[in-house]
Parts: sequence; structure tokens; C-alpha cells
Amino acid sequence: MLTILGFVMIATFLVLIMMKKMSPLAALVLVPALFCVLVGKGAHLGEYVLDGIGDLAPTAAMLMFAIIYFGVMIDVGLFDPIVRLILRFCKADPVRIVVGTAVLAAVVSLDGDGSTTFMITVSAMLPLYRRLKMSVLVMTCVAATANGVMNTVPWGGPTARAATALELDAGEIFVPMIPALAVGLLFVFFLAYVLGRRERRRLGLLTLDEGDALARDVAAPGARAAEPVLAAVGGPDAPAVAVAGAGGPGRVPLTKGRFPTGGGAGRDSADQPGTGDADARPAGATTATTTATTTASDADAAAADDPQTLDPNRPTLRPKLYWFNAALTAALLTLLILQTLPIPVLFLLGAAVALTVNFPHMPDQKARIAAHSENVLNVSGMVFAAAVFTGVLTGTGMVEHMARWLVDGVPDGLGPHMAVVTGVLSIPLTYFMSNDGFYFGIVPILAEAGAAHGVSPTEIARASLVGQALHMSSPLVPAVYVLVGMAKVEFGDHTRFTVKWAALTALVVLGASLAFGII
Repeated sequence: MLTILGFVMIATFLVLIMMKKMSPLAALVLVPALFCVLVGKGAHLGEYVLDGIGDLAPTAAMLMFAIIYFGVMIDVGLFDPIVRLILRFCKADPVRIVVGTAVLAAVVSLDGDGSTTFMITVSAMLPLYRRLKMSVLVMTCVAATANGVMNTVPWGGPTARAATALELDAGEIFVPMIPALAVGLLFVFFLAYVLGRRERRRLGLLTLDEGDALARDVAAPGARAAEPVLAAVGGPDAPAVAVAGAGGPGRVPLTKGRFPTGGGAGRDSADQPGTGDADARPAGATTATTTATTTASDADAAAADDPQTLDPNRPTLRPKLYWFNAALTAALLTLLILQTLPIPVLFLLGAAVALTVNFPHMPDQKARIAAHSENVLNVSGMVFAAAVFTGVLTGTGMVEHMARWLVDGVPDGLGPHMAVVTGVLSIPLTYFMSNDGFYFGIVPILAEAGAAHGVSPTEIARASLVGQALHMSSPLVPAVYVLVGMAKVEFGDHTRFTVKWAALTALVVLGASLAFGII
């Protein structure tokens, strides 16, 4: 009965948030509370919730101070050069932008922390997606999937947990998996290319010169430039031109692109919700020449309405302290990787130093904390709400019964292939439960079953890493709320769009592991 109720509880939660019948925070609290009563353990609800909160409190503290720290670094301009570099590479081509998102997320993921990866990636890339009216869900999908693959680094969590649970060396697990994980990362880049092509077909291709309005608007302090728009000339198959307003000293050179037949910027495919922006294809473009311009004041107003846009003239910039902030961030990430101190303590100290040095006056410090309080409250609230879900799932015994049901359901004939079974099971199980629950509760059971058929614990441990590409989009992963919160997208929309691609990436990693003889 507990097994059935466990699966029904998870399914109920997912259906409610994907159909937008409840907010994730409410569903994380009310659904498990209801099922706790249904299993006859309502009297223990408080105990389960407090246990869950106790387990996740350090994570909530880490996220709270990490958001403040990286929020301050964004305010003072630490990541502005990254934005300029990406702009030079991406220009205004959706394919380059989506691939650039994947590369940036993969590189930043080397620090082993998903929250910092998402904060940096969203801060750098979101202005481009907003300006070009691209689907922000593409950004969250690519960032989450790339981070999931890279999350397998020994200091990222899953590998260390697998090593601890099975009493193995982390290097022995991770190093042989590198070729398979590299294939998985290449697949993420290919996925980014495919999704970028889809966005290009939907929006049309807009390529501008190095000095274009978009680059000046984000990268050049003091510049006043119009937002470029697409105008189709002559008919649906006619080339489009980029038209810029006369905000600068001269007109921006025009570069031809193409509108796809039957594609408009405001139309989204069935599995790709839009960003809610206006249609960039002018009405009546199929029968007459149409051009549109956006004045500099309009562009400035749009930037003011979008708090995620990096204003090159914002008063919080601290160019004289750039190298200090860069050194502080590098030192913080180094200490994080070396695990010199607990991660929450490192971010607490880092946030205190960053605020004190960059904003020595108390009113300025309060203003910076207030500016990021919405993200702090949203993310920490989600973490504590998730603690209710995990506390009930674990405390009532649902997780244990679900795991044993799955393991017992493996036919005896698959015993010699238990590593493959573990890889397949890791995809849904790491999505439906925390890494702690999976690696400390289920992987030892799978290893025990595999040992009876001559499968080594090392192979089981390697196979257990396969599902991490999907795990990073799990509602039980606190970092994903940083991603959707900063990107300002609904968690249900992100889930619907991302799950299929992340699961496919995990299967690619599994296939590569088999091809290379790793498991």
C-alpha cells in the first residue's frame, strides 16, 4: 500500500504543478500532508516535517547567502565582460546564443554547485533571450541539462555519495566515466544546436555587425541605441532586414536574414511555450513592404522594465574594485572545491566581505539586500517546502517501499546486467527523490543484488551517475528554483519542456557507457 501511495503522491504533485492547478510551493506542502494523513500517520506529520527541514536547512542557508553574494557580484559588474564576450560570439543568431548558453553553463558547472551555475548563466544570457524574444524555456532546459551532466564531477555531490555509500574511491568511479560523460556533454551541445535552429526558424535570422545596437545597449557604457527588430519585405519568402533606430551617431549597417515560410516570432510550437513577448514579425508583411523602428527612449524603457537586463550605466558598478571582486570569487570557488569549510559558511563569509567592501555605507548594503530579497525568499521558501515533501516521503517509509518494489521487480535473468538496470533506474529515481535518498538508500540495495550475480560495486556506482542529467530538473533539487526564479518562468512549463530532453541525454550517457565498456 505504501508503494502505491508513494507513486500516487508523486504523480499527483507533478500533475498539479504541470497543469498549473497549484503553485509548486503549495503543492510541495499540501500534497504530502494529505498523503501523510491517508497512510494513517498524520500524528507524525510535524516530526517528519522538522526532520526534513533539519536535513535541508544548510542547503537553504547556502542558497540564501549564495544569491546575495552573486547578486552583489552582478550588481558591481563582475560578469559584464562575460556578457560582452558572449555577445561578440553570439551576435543575434539564436543558434549561437543557445549553444553559448550550453557552453557557459558547462564551464561554470566546474565549481560543482548548481545554484552558482544558474545564477551566472541566467545573468549573462537572459538579456539576450529577452531582447531577441527567444523562448526562455530553451535557456533553462539547456542550462539545467548541461549542469546535470557536469554535476558528476567528484566534488559535485553524486560521485562522492556513491563512493561513500559503497565504500569506494571517488576517482575509481569518476575517471573511467569521463568518456561517456564527454559524449553526454557533446549531445547537450548538439541539443542546443537543434533547439537554436528551431528558434531561428521561429524568429528568423538576425545578424548584425560588431557595433550593432544590441551589443552597444548591453556592452558599451553610455551608449544609446535602438533595439533591432525584424521586418519582412515583399512576402513570406522574402529576405528580412534588421532595422535600427537612430539612437547613435549613425545608422547601424543592415544585414539580411530570412524569415521561414509559415513561421512568425509570436508563434510557438506545441512543446515550446513562448516568452510572452510581442510578435516580432510585422503585420501585413506578406503583401507590402513593412519596416519598424524602436527609438532609443523605447529601448531604455524596455530595459528599465526588465530587471534582468544588465544596465551598463547602473549606479552599483564598481570598476575600481573589479580585480578585487574577481579574486574574491576565485578564492571562494577554490575553497568550495577544496571543501575547506562548509559551503554555507563560505558563502556567508563571502557575502559579508562583498557587501562590506563594495558598499561600505549601511544604507547601500540594505538596498542591495533588499534588491535580492525576492529571489532569496522564493528560493529558500521552496527549499523548506521541499523539506515537507521529502520528510513525509522518507518518514512514512514510502521511499523504502518504492525502492524495494522496483528492485524486487527486476527479473532474475537480468541479474548479470544489474549495472545496466541501475543505469536505467537512476533516470526516474534521481528525479523522484533526493540524491541522498537514492545513493544511500537504493544504490546499496542494487549493489547487493548485483554482487549476487558477479557485478562489481564499482560498476553499479558508475551506472548510478547516469540519471544526473534529469536529476537537475527535479522538483526536489533546490538549485532548479534558482534557475526558474531568476528566469521568471513557471516550474511546470520548465518541467514539461525539459524532461524529455534531459531523459534522452541520460540515455545517451548510458549508451556511451555500454559502448565504451565502462559498465
